[in-house]
Amino acid sequence: MGFLIDVLADLRAPVVHDPAANGPLDVILSYPGFHAIVAHRIIHAIYGMGVPLLPRFLSSLVRSATGIEIHPAVRIGKGFFVDHGMGVVIGETVEIGSGVTLYQGVTLGGTSLGHGKRHPTICNGVVVGGNASVLGAITVGEGAHVGAGSVVVRDVAPYTTVVGVPARVVNEGTKPVVASTTLVDMPDPTGAIIQQLAERVELLENKLAELGAPTQPVRAPQINSAIFDDVSPSI
Repeated sequence: MGFLIDVLADLRAPVVHDPAANGPLDVILSYPGFHAIVAHRIIHAIYGMGVPLLPRFLSSLVRSATGIEIHPAVRIGKGFFVDHGMGVVIGETVEIGSGVTLYQGVTLGGTSLGHGKRHPTICNGVVVGGNASVLGAITVGEGAHVGAGSVVVRDVAPYTTVVGVPARVVNEGTKPVVASTTLVDMPDPTGAIIQQLAERVELLENKLAELGAPTQPVRAPQINSAIFDDVSPSI
């Protein structure tokens, strides 16, 4: 009964969260993420029985069919949604809560070759963007968001948004925020830092000008074009 409840929750997740889903039948027929999680729940049960070799063999077949690799030992809560899915890798000691969403290319990997817990714990309601990597025995707190292409190597607090390499906090709160419109204004922490530095330089130049000190604008270096005179185009 528990298996059926989990599968129904997995089926409902893309129907609710993916605008491209045209109902449950579309998900059943066309979504590799749904195929992968249903197969994993069966393989995980076989793994739990202590059957040797077969779970890993079956998971490799699922990877070939869906592009999603999930180790048979991974524990996953209900309502798990892998959107698109190609290139997703989930390591052996990963633990995933309920209502988690992963996009294509996500890696939930380890940073150690030792035994024991070496992969991340993903709490309820977490969203991990495309091609992001969450590495090591860390915890991504409930309701957190990991930006696309980010590399997370430290714990992430609940209801926090992190982006970048390595990932840095760009937004934090005490409760989840549900967006009713398409998000087009994505945070750029590097751009924000550059803007702060530019404002700081301008402030210092104004202070120097008030003190009567001469200031010179920063000029781009000049390139001697003569060094290219003897270079012939290769195409």
